[in-house]
Amino acid sequence: MLVVLVLIGLLAGLVAVNVQSYLLKGKQEAAKTEISTYVNALESYHTMHGRYPTNDEGLQALTESTEQMPEPLMKRVSTDPWGNPYQYNAPGREGRAFEIISFGADGQEGGEGENRDIKSWQLTDDQ
Repeated sequence: MLVVLVLIGLLAGLVAVNVQSYLLKGKQEAAKTEISTYVNALESYHTMHGRYPTNDEGLQALTESTEQMPEPLMKRVSTDPWGNPYQYNAPGREGRAFEIISFGADGQEGGEGENRDIKSWQLTDDQ
């Protein structure tokens, strides 16, 4: 009986480790999807206003009605899957018009694994 309990405990530990890696991958994919949604909304904003929101306006500008945009492009600005705000910079790095960044699980720039940054201009790269 004790051997069976030990084996069940070992199997449960292995399953927990595998599930944790899937949860991490799921959060990273969710962040990429949300950033992609913001990118599309920002392109629509640019088409309607002839400019991207300023840093002061931020992503919140996508939730507001204007003369050119009677209905907001988005209902609300969400946090990333780790509960941290997305970073919006206009202009972005390396001559980009803007960038949106999730700093990953640690909420700080840089990092590896679950702490890796997810950037709007790297969405198509195999990270």
